[in-house]
Order: sequence, then C-alpha cells, then structure tokens
Amino acid sequence: MMSSSGVITCKGVVCWGAEEEWKVEEIQVDPPKGSEVRMKMLLASVCHTDVLFSLGFPVPLYPRVLGHEGVGIVEGVGEEVKELKIGDVVIPAFLGECGECENCNSEKTNLCHRHPLSFTGVLPDGTSRMSIRGQTLYHVLSCSTWSEYTVSDANYVVKVDPDVALPHASFLSCGFSTGFGAAWMDSKVESGSSVAVIGLGAVGLGAIEGARVQGATTIIGVDKNGMKKDKGEAFGMTHFINPDDQQSSGNADSKSISEMVKNLTGGVGVDYCFECTGVPDLINQALEATKVGKGKAVVVGEGLHHFVQISVLNLLMGRTLKGTIFGGLKSKTHLPLLFHKSKTKEIQLDELLTHEIKLEDAPKTLEILKQPNCVKILIKI
Repeated sequence: MMSSSGVITCKGVVCWGAEEEWKVEEIQVDPPKGSEVRMKMLLASVCHTDVLFSLGFPVPLYPRVLGHEGVGIVEGVGEEVKELKIGDVVIPAFLGECGECENCNSEKTNLCHRHPLSFTGVLPDGTSRMSIRGQTLYHVLSCSTWSEYTVSDANYVVKVDPDVALPHASFLSCGFSTGFGAAWMDSKVESGSSVAVIGLGAVGLGAIEGARVQGATTIIGVDKNGMKKDKGEAFGMTHFINPDDQQSSGNADSKSISEMVKNLTGGVGVDYCFECTGVPDLINQALEATKVGKGKAVVVGEGLHHFVQISVLNLLMGRTLKGTIFGGLKSKTHLPLLFHKSKTKEIQLDELLTHEIKLEDAPKTLEILKQPNCVKILIKI
C-alpha cells in the first residue's frame, strides 16, 4: 500500500456490472473531507444485500466497491469531525441519526431526515472518494467495506466499544441487527406472544433472537434448508417448518406456509410474522399467517422485486403489513446497546460464523453462499 498526497492505493472488491465477475483490484481512496473519516477496515462480512447491489439493486451503478458490513479503525478525519478521532474502532453504518429532526425525535421511525438512507452511490456532497485508474468508483450505501480503506461521512459512522469481539461488531452492522431490531425495537414483540420468521439467514436468526429476548413463547422458524433447524434452535426457535418436507413425502394435501403456521397455533395464526426473504409470494403468506384482527406482518428482507400484489382481504380482516429498514434501529442510540448485549453474552453471535476467507478470495463468495451450511461469511482484511 502506498500513500501519495493523502491518496491511498489499496485493494478493494470491484463489481463492474450485473453479469461481471467480482474482481479484487488496486483502487485509490482519497483522504476524508470536512465531515468525513477514512477507515482502515479490519474485518467485513457478507450480507445477501451485497449480492443484490452487484445485480443492480435498486439502481444499477457501476463500477462500484462492494460491501456494507464491517468494522475498522479511524485512519484520518476531516477538520469538521468532533466525535471521532484517529484510532477509534468504528463501523460504517448506512443510516445516520442527527438526534434533532422530527423523525429522530419520534419513537415510530429511525429514518433521519438530515442523514437519510442513500442509494446514489456517492457521499452526501455528491462525489465519491474511490476511483480506479482515474475512473470514479461508486460506494455501496455509505459504506463499501470490502476494501482495505474506505471513507464515509462521520454522521454515518458509529464508535464501537473496543472490548466487543470484532467479528460480532461486523455482524451487528447490518444483517443480524436488522432482524433483531425488527422484533425488539420496531415491533416491540410482546411477552407471551407468538412469532413466525420466514427465512433463517442472519436476518431471520436475528429476528428469532429478538423475539426470544422480548419474551415470545412460540417462535416458529420457516426455511427450505433443513440445516437451519439447529441454528434456529440455538437462537431460541421453538418450532421449525421446512415447506419442502410435505412435497418430498408425496403428500397430496400439501399446505401453504400460512396454513402450516396456523396448524402450530391452534388454527389462529401468530401475533407477528417477520418475512426475511423479500420473495413476493412469501410476503402474502406472512400476512395470511397472522391472527385476524390484530396480526402484524413485517417485511424485513429485500429482493429484486419492486412491486408486490397484496391480498386486500387480508388487510380488511384487520391484519397489518409494514416494512422496516435496519429493524427500526437508530444507529447512534441503539447500536451501542447491541454492542453491550454482545459483550455481556445477552445475545449470542458465535453461532452465526460459518466461513472465514481473505479479501483476495471475496469473489468466491457467491459459491460459498450456495453451501447449505452457510450463514455468515467473515472477510479478513
């Protein structure tokens, strides 16, 4: 790695197009401007949304440096940065929190007006800090963590207790926290309630853990991968449904997911259902799986589908359908609480890690994700 006039040349994982293979390239990372910090990344992790971004979600921007989960150390700060200093352990987040706007002062949302979620591929001033051979590289959200160095606006960077295990900090920067927050903060699952979680990746496992912490007594996990049963139980799942089991057994009266959930709840359905896949048909199934009159279905997962057809009758029957970004968590307020829960073992994160790779092996991620035992991939930078 070489530095010249503040510009660092380092390695980063670049996606050149939806049909292109990911490549580890030598890229240039500029120094931070006024309200920005430059971070030396230590670890990163893989979220399914990284794959979606490489495919052009929600806007095709190429070339771009992938990754939005990770933990690093502040290497440089702009002259306007007050709360962070060189040497701080941090995670780059994709939601800011000003603490002053209408939304930040509301318990109903975490979507800050002043520091919003951005899909532009550039920093708040409209420019990028990354380039390759003179060509601009787009960021993923405010992050681009699959790089030896990255730059983010300090309002999107959260300081980490240095006693927190670094892999845990990376996992908490998006996926697991999103699921956990959906049950813990966004929906505030009530003690003694019943919950179903569709899709048991890191987000779904986080939702199970969040429901358990909130005191849910029935927690039903749904996944076509039978290997997820043990993982779900490790986080607090009480029942497991594999929709493929009926088909493989040749059952002529195969039931829908919503029917199978109702069979486990005396026919009435669950109080809350968290849909963590982003598959349109499963969003309807999640809504149908909840109780008439009071059930709530929460869309947590993202997919490439921008529009979904919803059964109006399910809504007329008093069910609620809502979506959530980052599980309703406010980055500066709630992430430190999750770091503490990790440090005190109130939430268990060791079960998430299934694969470790080096940065130069990041292009193999797509193949690793296909392995049935894969939950979370940690990238050592």
